[in-house]
Amino acid sequence: MPELEQRLIDLEIKASFTEDLVDKLDQIIIRQQRQLDALTREVLALRDLANQPEQQGPRQARDELPPHY
Repeated sequence: MPELEQRLIDLEIKASFTEDLVDKLDQIIIRQQRQLDALTREVLALRDLANQPEQQGPRQARDELPPHY
């Protein structure tokens, strides 16, 4: 009987650790989903900005420099 009792205790401990791990992973997934949502909104905003016609007037010569300058 003591062996069965010890096995039951071990299973309860494992179940407790497993439950804690699942809770932590759930919080990580929630945080990552919020980050994905924010990044999606940012990409959409940048896409809208890129699709808008330029309203700044003529571009300056400095804007035309290649990236290595």
